[in-house]
This record gives sequence, structure tokens and C-alpha cells, in this order.
Amino acid sequence: MAFQPILAASVVIAAPAAAQDSAVTSPAPSAVSVTVYRAPDRAADQPMQTGWLGGYALITEEREVEIPMGPATLRFEGVAAGMLPESAIVSGLPSGVREKNLDAQLLSPRNLYARAFGRPVMLRRTTPDGKVAHEEPAILRSTPDGAAILQTRAGYEIASCGGLTDTIAYKGVPPGLSARPTLSVATDAPVPTRARVRLSYLAWGFDWQANYVLRLRAGAEAADLTAWVTLASSDSTSFAKAQAAVVGGKPHFAAIREGAAGAEELVFHCSIWPVQAPPLAIAPPPMPAPVMAMAADMVVVSARKAMAPMVVQQEALGDLKLYRVPVPTTVAAHGQKQVALLDMRQVKLALIHTADITGDDIRHARIKVRLQNRKADGLGLALPAGWVSVVQPMGAAAIPVGEGHIDDKAEGEEMTIDVADSPQVHVVSIRQNAVKGPALVTATVTNANRWPVRFEGRLQVADGERIEAASAPLSRKDGQPLWAVTVPAQGMVRLTYRLRTAPMP
Repeated sequence: MAFQPILAASVVIAAPAAAQDSAVTSPAPSAVSVTVYRAPDRAADQPMQTGWLGGYALITEEREVEIPMGPATLRFEGVAAGMLPESAIVSGLPSGVREKNLDAQLLSPRNLYARAFGRPVMLRRTTPDGKVAHEEPAILRSTPDGAAILQTRAGYEIASCGGLTDTIAYKGVPPGLSARPTLSVATDAPVPTRARVRLSYLAWGFDWQANYVLRLRAGAEAADLTAWVTLASSDSTSFAKAQAAVVGGKPHFAAIREGAAGAEELVFHCSIWPVQAPPLAIAPPPMPAPVMAMAADMVVVSARKAMAPMVVQQEALGDLKLYRVPVPTTVAAHGQKQVALLDMRQVKLALIHTADITGDDIRHARIKVRLQNRKADGLGLALPAGWVSVVQPMGAAAIPVGEGHIDDKAEGEEMTIDVADSPQVHVVSIRQNAVKGPALVTATVTNANRWPVRFEGRLQVADGERIEAASAPLSRKDGQPLWAVTVPAQGMVRLTYRLRTAPMP
């Protein structure tokens, strides 16, 4: 049975300790930008793992701070919980920074329970309909992992292992816990001053991906291409009215973190053991790390408006590409957001069927879409890696043809999207080996469609073999022999060739 402790209403907002002249707190930034990088180890054909995001973000904040004269500690509240403190750069202070610390002990159910070990709390028992049935003082006698063991006047008890639901109310917040992620820096100003401070840092627990929809036009020689940028955050901090951007490409990131830092959940389970046993004799097994649920808070900026389309703006970033959201937006905690990337009309393409011809094989051809990323064909811009959904209009409906993916593509590169098996185009290849002399390979392609299709067969040749006497012209692509041919509607084509093995030297 799961058990979730709660904070008593009187301590939801804890009263801060008496302020000192040398302590200054900045509760929130006046301006913030969030630039998200993709997970370094996630391939283009792998979707984001919303419960375990492996990317990171560069966060830049600007804050107005009143700095007193002399030694002082500046506390920047509301930074990302997954901050990498070693990456933090603070500029704008009159005398620089002497020391920086990430106050990572957040006020969470788990940390609150752990810090209250051995201290008096209030055990509250409620009925299934939510009514409080009983309250009594108790002392925590167990650590956050396993069962919640409490000592009352009646002895030792395990919370929530009976018919009632137990919660714990705390009398106050133990010292050292912060309700929000906080970075503190030490400085020493010669005179009091008001400064505009810039704080920049990397934070883990972010990611983004591109999603494309390719709508084929009649004849399958052109299509309309729309794309969306989806950025996600598993951090517990929200960044309101942020200047958001994402970076395409694969920048090198040396130190891979296990995951974002943040407040851990607290989940207890019931153990079977005598309640009279002393708590230190209990060694319940640790619970597995909880998986953070991602709230699907989808905020869509339409790519089709009466005015100019609200699409991300592409900028050069060295060898990489930066895609900037043109309007301020909120990067919400544990949330996702979608923004239009592009909306292109009449993009030229070629719909082809392909297969590997190996000999003694029967297979379906693969449907592929080939595009040239150039302005003459309706594109001509850097495209980030992502999933591509291909749909075919059928009257008022759009029927999915299949789904593939592309890697990062620069302007001028060719893009081939592997979509699906073709149920109508079959390839049969037969190899006849001779006792002496070359082997004979016959490849037959049949097309059951009511329209002709373009077919490309990649001839697989083993080391030491060469092709002789092909019955049709062959070309080469990516270093392999290629048979390119048009298969007529409800027709067939055939290729024969010989494979001769070169003698051993």
C-alpha cells in the first residue's frame, strides 16, 4: 500500500529565519532564456523518454539585486533543480564571486521525512471518505526507504498498514531545507549598489525533437511538408515568459549525467514483521527509483494564421543550427511544448521502391521517399533529425502510409525516408551456381498496382565476386551496383546477370 505524507497547512509556507544584513535573496529572474540541447546518446529514430530525459539546457537569467557593502551572500532562488553548479557563471557583480554553492536540499516529502527522523510529528488517520478519524503525537523511527515506522504511546506502529489512511503532519521545516532550488554566491562589495546580474548555467533533464508530416500530393511527385519542434522538461522549476530555443546537430558533451537532480518522491510499503520489534532491527529492501510522470501540457503555436506564420527562426551557431521561438513562452516544469518549425508547399520528391537482391530470396519491396534539400525543389534549409509521418490524401481523409526518420540534414543533402513494406511490389531472386564458371542470378520484380512504380535494386556482391553480362544497364550508388527501372502497372521486369568469382592470388 502506498503512503504519501503531507505537510500540515501551517507549514506549507515556512516562515524564513531572521534575515541578516549580509544575506540577500533574489526570488526570481526578471528575464530568462532557455536553450535546449538534444540527448547526446539518443539516435534520430529513438523518441524522447519523457520519464527520463537525457538532454540538457543552457539557462541564462538576469536579476536585479541590491548588494550591501561588505561580505554578503546572494541567494538566487528558482534556478533549475538539475543545475550543474560547476557550469554556473555569474557576471555583473561589482567585486566578482568568492564562492558559489547549490543548495540542493529541497523541501520535498522524502527530504522532510528524512530530516524529521527521531523528532515528534502528528500522525493523522483518515477514513476512505476523507474524514479525520484520529490524531495523536508520534516520533519517526525509520528512514525514508521501506515502511514508515512510528512510535506512539501504544508502541511501534507501521503507517497505512491498516484499514485507515495515515498521513504525517510536521510542526515546522527543519533547518537547511529550501522550498525552491537555490544557488548562493559569496561576494564582497566596497559600497552598496544595485546591480543587474547575469547568471548562466547548464541544467540536466531537458530534451527536444522534431516531428515532420509529409502529405503526398496527387501523382506522388510532390508533397506538403510541415514540422514541429517538441521540447520537454522534467525539471521541477518552470521558466515563465522565457526566450526559448533549441539546438540542432550533435555537440560534444563529455560528462554524461545519470539524470536530473531534483526532489525525490516518498513511497512506503508495508512489511510483515512484529510491531513490537525495535526499529533498528528492520532492514527493508530499498524501493526502486520512481519514474517521473511527464505532464502532457501541450501548447501549440499554429503554423497557419492569417498573418505571418509563427514558426521558429533558424540561425547559425558555428557548425550547428539554432532554432529560436519568436515569441516569449513558458517552459513548464514536467511539461512539453510544441512550436511550428516549418510549413512548406509543393516540395518535389520521388516515391521509389527498393530491395536488396541477394539470390534465392523472396521479399516485399520497401517504400521510400527521396527528397533533395535544395531551394529548387522547395526546401533548401537545415533540417534537424526527427520522425517523419507520410500520409496519402484519400478524399477528405488522410491515410497514413508509414513512418520513418531522418538524421540532421544540411542544405543540399539528399534525404531518403524508409517508410514501409509495399504489399503490391514483390521481388524474387534466384541464384543458380555452376560447378565451374560463374553463377547465374535472375531477379524478377512484379507490380500489382494499377500504376507504374520506380524500382531500385541494390545488388549484393560478395568479396571476390564481380558482375558480368547484366541484361540491363547498371549504375552505382553509395559504392554498390544499382539496377534502376520502372515497373509497369500490373506488370513485371526481369534482370539476369552472372557473378564470377575471381581466382585466389
